[in-house]
Amino acid sequence: MAPLRGWAPRGSRLLAKVPHGRWKTMTFLAALRHDRIDAPWFIEGPIDGVSFRTYVEKVLLPTLQPGDIVVLDNLGSHRSKAVRQLIRSVGAKLFFLPKYSPT
Repeated sequence: MAPLRGWAPRGSRLLAKVPHGRWKTMTFLAALRHDRIDAPWFIEGPIDGVSFRTYVEKVLLPTLQPGDIVVLDNLGSHRSKAVRQLIRSVGAKLFFLPKYSPT
C-alpha cells in the first residue's frame, strides 16, 4: 500500500519506495503468563479452525494446569465446542472477551 502522507522539501514531490509483490502470511500463537510466554507456535499461512484446534491439542493443553484461565476473543474457531471441551478437560477455565463496540 502506498504511503499517502510524508515529508518533502517545499516545492518538491514526495518520493517513497513502496514494497510490492506477494507477501507470505505467518501466524504466531502463544499463551501469555504473568512471568513468561508459554506454548509458542508458528505456522505458515492464516489461522483456521483446524489449525487452531491442532494448536490447542498439541501445544497448549500440555502446558495448562487446573485453575488456569484461557482468555479468547470471539473468533469463530475460538468458540468451537470441541476447543472449549478440550480446554475444560484439563480443569482450565475459559473467559471470552466482550464483542468490540466502539462508542
